[in-house]
Amino acid sequence: MSMKALVYEGPRTMNMREVPRPEVKPDEILIRVKRAGICGSELSGYLGHNSLRKPPLIMGHEFAGVIEQIGEHVSGFQPGDRVTANPLITCGTCGYCRNGQSQLCAARNLLGAHRPGAFAEYVAVPARNAYRLEDRLSFEEGALAEPFACAIHICRLLQLKPTDRILIYGAGPIGIFTLLAAKEYGIRDAVIVDLNEARLEIARELGGIAVKDLPDGNGFDAVIDAVGAEVTRQNSVKATRAGGKVVFTGLHEADSKLPINDMIRNEISTKGAFAYSQEDFETAILWIGQGRIDILPWVETAPIVDGGACFERLIGGPGKVAKIFLSLEQEEY
Repeated sequence: MSMKALVYEGPRTMNMREVPRPEVKPDEILIRVKRAGICGSELSGYLGHNSLRKPPLIMGHEFAGVIEQIGEHVSGFQPGDRVTANPLITCGTCGYCRNGQSQLCAARNLLGAHRPGAFAEYVAVPARNAYRLEDRLSFEEGALAEPFACAIHICRLLQLKPTDRILIYGAGPIGIFTLLAAKEYGIRDAVIVDLNEARLEIARELGGIAVKDLPDGNGFDAVIDAVGAEVTRQNSVKATRAGGKVVFTGLHEADSKLPINDMIRNEISTKGAFAYSQEDFETAILWIGQGRIDILPWVETAPIVDGGACFERLIGGPGKVAKIFLSLEQEEY
């Protein structure tokens, strides 16, 4: 059987193709995709700058849909269930997986990078990675669980206190979600820096102090670099108070110089933040289900046939839009 999919075929080249429908393994479920979000890491892949994403490839790892088929060993789900899924597939048995750090599993595979993703009519995932959505939640909200889980992971690593002053470099989706997650940790003093005025407007409307340039001499308790450029990494360290913390999560540049001697003398703690644990993902679904975040006013949905144009728009400047979802509804093909 075949299906329609948006296939990345080379730098700045994505086309709708007929491809084989995934075969369902005994421990997997087949999901008919309804919404799939475009991630910043996929933009770099689309430009040919991401080593994980090699053409031809079906990208897409932020998604929600309806179960079409279940494998013979699957229990707890049935066709018709509305679900989202953790796209980080791990072994489940190594020390990291057993100790709540599954994102560090050496055998991890990401949907949309190491195996076919959700920019398609159907995607197959292990049943243990799927989560049922409450009927009152939209498919868009279900698909937001993945990027929100990244933000929750960042805040958890920082061990934020309500009195902390935090700084976020980058008002893209991860920066915006980190702002929202920090508010759930009680943070009321959050500055977010970006050059894009439209994104800064979103941050302001969500309660952040949004600026293009940060004045010198600001000693923040915690700083998050959600960009990943050498300049933002260096500025993150400079903006941190003595004894403060920095989390690097942006993956824009592979290598950067840092003021190590200053970091030593000021006892600045630094950590990398990659993806999320299973607990982070489940927390994201719980908080979204409780109505504790609302980013839908700044979300747009487009038919998957316009996927290539949506990638170009996000690269060129989408305006006041935090996320674009591709719609996989059959009637929109």
